[in-house]
Amino acid sequence: MSGNIVNTTDANFQTDVLESDTPVLVDFWAGWCAPCKAIAPVLEVLSTEFEGKVKIVKVDVTSCEQTAVNYNIRNIPALLMFKNGEVVATQVGAAPKSKLTAFIEENI
Repeated sequence: MSGNIVNTTDANFQTDVLESDTPVLVDFWAGWCAPCKAIAPVLEVLSTEFEGKVKIVKVDVTSCEQTAVNYNIRNIPALLMFKNGEVVATQVGAAPKSKLTAFIEENI
């Protein structure tokens, strides 16, 4: 995992996401989820391309159940864009790099 992607926990979500000065793209995922694994390398690339503009944080729904419940995550992968501690956009399901790039650009 690159240094540009943060793996958070229920305990650190407040600090890593809600208190961030930078927009945050949160990837709700699980190790058993094939579409989640499919977009992981794309998120790695995007974390470099958008370095300094957006922070990418991964939330494993199997170990961060409370955070997943708090944000009503029912399907994964679920990508939530946060600005100033608020959800401003949601993308559910795997998507190609072009769509994920557009999603980030439209919401930062």
